Amino acid sequence: MEDYLINIGKRIKETRKNHKKTISDVAMKAGVTAGLISRIENSRTIPSLPVFLKIVDALETEMTLFFDGMPKVNGVNFLVSRKDDQTVIEKEDEAVGFTYNYIFGKQLNSVGFESVLLEVEPHSEREKVITDAFEFKYILTGECYYLIGDQQVLLKEGDSIFFDGRIPHVPMNKGKVSSKMLVVYFFI
Repeated sequence: MEDYLINIGKRIKETRKNHKKTISDVAMKAGVTAGLISRIENSRTIPSLPVFLKIVDALETEMTLFFDGMPKVNGVNFLVSRKDDQTVIEKEDEAVGFTYNYIFGKQLNSVGFESVLLEVEPHSEREKVITDAFEFKYILTGECYYLIGDQQVLLKEGDSIFFDGRIPHVPMNKGKVSSKMLVVYFFI
């Protein structure tokens, strides 16, 4: 996944230059510092999703055009976040019994979203679907295979996936127990 994230910085720089914008132009419109834009473009830091969405908006490009032609990670059209890769966010010391795990960030500036809880029963069947949204799925219980285009990925409890919903996709539960997942649709 690191190569994909490095490519995002390169793509931001390429898009900015193609649109004849300076780092300061993009930073001002995105509401971040020019130093942050420079660090992102040079792969010294990775933007959070809220910052990334603001940067793409500041570049005055469509999300689909931004990703069009970008190299894919291992030839796939999605990002998977594994439970083991999550980080614990430190909160106030007086809070006892609360653990905040950072899973996936989002900004609702010019992005509409819907969230649903999806339960997929064992051996359920459905044809692939297409949605007009980017989709984020977080597996709450069980495990589920996700078929995206012609790629298949196994997601287990605590894993998540983010992809362009215009690619035909379908979840498949090949197990013996239900799989529950949080689904968030981002309409850009």
